[in-house]
Amino acid sequence: MGKMDLNLIVLQNILQHTDIGIHVIDKNRKTVLYNEAMAKLEGLKIEQVIDKDLLDIFPSLNEETSTLIRALTMKEPILDKTQTYINFKGQNIISINSTIPLSFDGEIVGALEIAKDITYIKKLSDKLIDLQQELKIINGEGYSKEKIKNYTFEDIIGSNENMIKAIEIARRAAFSPSSVLIYGETGTGKELFAQSIHYGGSRRNKPFIAQNCAAIPETLLEGILFGTEKGGFTGAVEREGIFQQANGGTLLLDEINSMSLGLQAKLLRVLQEGYIRRIGGIKDIPVDVKIIATTNEDPLKSVENGTLRKDLYYRLNVINIDIPPLRERKDDILTLTNHFIAKYNYILGRNIIGIDGEVLESFHNYSWPGNVRELENSIEGAMNYAPNNRKYLQKEDFVSCSNIFNDKKIMKDIIFSMNSPLPDFLEEIEKDIIKQALIENEYNISKTARELGIKRQTLQHKIKKYQKTAK
Repeated sequence: MGKMDLNLIVLQNILQHTDIGIHVIDKNRKTVLYNEAMAKLEGLKIEQVIDKDLLDIFPSLNEETSTLIRALTMKEPILDKTQTYINFKGQNIISINSTIPLSFDGEIVGALEIAKDITYIKKLSDKLIDLQQELKIINGEGYSKEKIKNYTFEDIIGSNENMIKAIEIARRAAFSPSSVLIYGETGTGKELFAQSIHYGGSRRNKPFIAQNCAAIPETLLEGILFGTEKGGFTGAVEREGIFQQANGGTLLLDEINSMSLGLQAKLLRVLQEGYIRRIGGIKDIPVDVKIIATTNEDPLKSVENGTLRKDLYYRLNVINIDIPPLRERKDDILTLTNHFIAKYNYILGRNIIGIDGEVLESFHNYSWPGNVRELENSIEGAMNYAPNNRKYLQKEDFVSCSNIFNDKKIMKDIIFSMNSPLPDFLEEIEKDIIKQALIENEYNISKTARELGIKRQTLQHKIKKYQKTAK
């Protein structure tokens, strides 16, 4: 079998087994490629579509409404278009489509449409908005607000000098209407700081709403932030966005550097003008919202990389809080450990007094890539594994995180082999750790992310990054 034949087999398998719908027509509008994902999305069978004229299969479309025909005739791509329709099985489908004209030797020979089914994600985002609205109504009617744990400055544990400095800045920020930008690695407690600023300040009796900017596609995130008007797009209903729901209170935008640059521009306008406009709306709605944005990447590096607009960075960075990673505040490790032991003694019904001296030494030698969250998870795991008569946690109790006790040896080995610039060297260390963790977890992304103490999306991003580097 030749290399070309193998490449063709690989390509065919990718097209048929991907969850992305793919539809290709030639210049005569006949379908030449239609994969399983697209057939499932549209409720058809592949044989019903192949070699058929597009408008014969979809009689409800015409040359103006069909994105494939428009891309073919206009010779321009149509990118990230949200489409809502009822498929041939009567199912309501929401997808994000990109349609691209195909050219060969300067001549348009066809058009390609790529479709991602986001029906389930859209339902979840709508449910989230509805639940937030219900919570807002319930709180307004005087029901208890204590059912959900709200964090304050008293919940931030630590006496490290840099940590104290960060807390002092946050306390001052609590009574200021200015925007706050919090930078900290995964697991350092960014939301803990954000909630403390809200519940420790003048807006404590108003809504606090958190939104992760990396978890939801751009087209849905815009509707979640600003709301929608009925008729704004196919299937749109009148719904408040979280800016309106948080009016008078605080809106936490987590992983702000994951938001698209186009949406960042719209956010900047809201911050400058003090009003929002719903998708499909014509009315400007004034809002009074304190913005707290967080990022797990150095914001200046994000600006340099082009993932964070410079003008938005300056608008958000009025008050800057830099949370130190746990490896830079090891004097807090014992205090944090005792705090988590007390917490899980209560939750698990245990009576652990502390940790063995050898364990504490390993804790101080370990680099804690997952920071305080990783430390807490390690303590919780050990207290589940420890025998009932155990008073001090031993090394053998840390079954699910034994890597903690190998970290010192690893660091000694790699320090002596350092022969490249520091940034490249650190990347190599991170790459080796991720590779080893993937092998130990049989390439299970979720398990590996939990073990490393980082988010699943962060791990996927790093894997893609290092795969590109290897090529």
